Amino acid sequence: MFYVPDGTKVCGFYQCKECGSRFLSVQVAPRIICSFCGEDPDMEIGPDDEMPKPQETAELLQVIEGEEEVEKMDGMLSLAITGGDYGWI
Repeated sequence: MFYVPDGTKVCGFYQCKECGSRFLSVQVAPRIICSFCGEDPDMEIGPDDEMPKPQETAELLQVIEGEEEVEKMDGMLSLAITGGDYGWI
């Protein structure tokens, strides 16, 4: 699968407030760090700079339960990303 490992039975369906992307994650929490725009902060800071804090901008839209439902949702979202090109498999 594209977003979650094969055999996943429960996952969260999220939408990021910053970039608007929708994705699945094996984490199920009300808010998580976006996997697209909320990547690890740049830790190369100067002596006067503050340590950057990752922000949880992705909000949980729905909890997907059941292996077949997770596989179906992952397939639909991956088609939106790849445009139906299965060359990434």
